[in-house]
Amino acid sequence: MTMDDLRQTLPAYAKDLSLNLSSLLNETVLNDQQKWGALLASAYAVGQPQVIQAIEASAALSPEAAEAAKAAAAIMGMNNVYYRSLHLMKNPEYRTMPARLRMNIIANPGAPKADFELWCTAVSAINGCGLCLDSHEEELRKHGVPAQNIQAALRIAAVVNAVSRVLAAEAAAKAA
Repeated sequence: MTMDDLRQTLPAYAKDLSLNLSSLLNETVLNDQQKWGALLASAYAVGQPQVIQAIEASAALSPEAAEAAKAAAAIMGMNNVYYRSLHLMKNPEYRTMPARLRMNIIANPGAPKADFELWCTAVSAINGCGLCLDSHEEELRKHGVPAQNIQAALRIAAVVNAVSRVLAAEAAAKAA
């Protein structure tokens, strides 16, 4: 399945999503690795098979960058739940405790650190962790990544999430 095939599977009520996906694929704010890494990390974060397949088939990524994008989805799947919980809980004691969760991939992601941070930001947006969004945005700023690049990754996350949810809803409606 190609990205055009994916767009064709969207129902008429999701035309805006199809148009946004097309625009994002032609995005020039991010370089190809940043763009396709954000697409792949976002797809893995949501886990919708058609979206993952279309992005994997189209992604212009080295095997190492693809692995790093998947790792961003994996580690943020854990961290976003943990750190969002600490943020939401009233008892501040939990924020003083060590996480005791392995996060070695963050130190050595197998792709440029700024790209990996961008992908973690996209996944954190999907998973709704404000604490992680702030943390990764701060790291991106330290690496000199401009706000428009961060916004582009957030836009990718939003569209991949919405496309994935529409396709999952359509599959559920057909199965009913």
